[in-house]
Amino acid sequence: MSKVAVVILNYNGRDHLLRFLPTLIAHSSDAEIIVADNCSTDDSLSVLKQFPTVRTILLDQNHGYAGGYNEALKQVKSAYYLLVNSDVEVTPNWITPLEHFLDENKDYAAVQPKILDFNRKEFFEYAGAAGGFLDLLGYPYCRGRIFDTLEQDTGQYDTSIDIFWASGACFMIRSEVFHQAGGFDADFFAHMEEIDLCWRVKSLGLKIACVPKSVIYHVGGGTLNKTSPRKTYLNFRNGISLLIKNLPLPTLMVALPIRLVLDWMAALLFWKNESFSHFTAVFKAHVDALKVVFRQIKLNIRSGTRLRNQGNVILPIAYYVLRKRNFKKINNTK
Repeated sequence: MSKVAVVILNYNGRDHLLRFLPTLIAHSSDAEIIVADNCSTDDSLSVLKQFPTVRTILLDQNHGYAGGYNEALKQVKSAYYLLVNSDVEVTPNWITPLEHFLDENKDYAAVQPKILDFNRKEFFEYAGAAGGFLDLLGYPYCRGRIFDTLEQDTGQYDTSIDIFWASGACFMIRSEVFHQAGGFDADFFAHMEEIDLCWRVKSLGLKIACVPKSVIYHVGGGTLNKTSPRKTYLNFRNGISLLIKNLPLPTLMVALPIRLVLDWMAALLFWKNESFSHFTAVFKAHVDALKVVFRQIKLNIRSGTRLRNQGNVILPIAYYVLRKRNFKKINNTK
């Protein structure tokens, strides 16, 4: 059994496998490398035969990101799971800083590397950048990324720091904690499932960090690009579900109505600037999220103490009204 298992969840990603697996194999010599195939319909399995050192796990259907990893990790034995998207280019020595951090800090459950844009390597990448946070209403943002504004990497975030959530594009987690926290919520299917998991991990009293000594480059949007109404639906549905599942009830009663109003303002902008299909995606997302609101609140109450999301700003106001466009301005840090 390897101490670290690098696990890639693949769905119709044969081009990414051909492009990025050789580098990952070259820079991950001490880890077991596993590709879990989410019932791909392309020739991914034929491509994987070109990499005999890579272990393949075959899943019976497309379980989505969340369910796919849950199913795959039942078959993986290691101290640390290192979950990596198939469209990631790793760099030399990318595993060691993550592994050493968890070895030396037993009160931390998970860590992520610094994530830069594969296509613009001097800029941070949308999905995680240098560590994730949530505002008072549950809007996610990162060191290096506020909404769609990406900062250039000039070394301004090269210190390790406690974060609220680690990016699903690439993060390492203690295997025992992953299972203790219940794994990913398969109902999320994709998008924000890692934030939900990290929220539950932090509610256990454990910490999460970004370790920028480890660097990767992420393509992003490999399965669903930003123009997809399906992606809009998942982001808005899961954003509401995230609050209902995890916020303490008194905080939820205040935050949820405000969040719904702001979401509808965004939906109107989608209709104006994108298409009516994105507007209807937000409507359907809210309907589906609110269908289970009372069941989720009951589960929330039964599960005991929930951790507030610790944000001290309302991101849309800071970004659109106060024109604060980077992490340091949002958090009033130097």
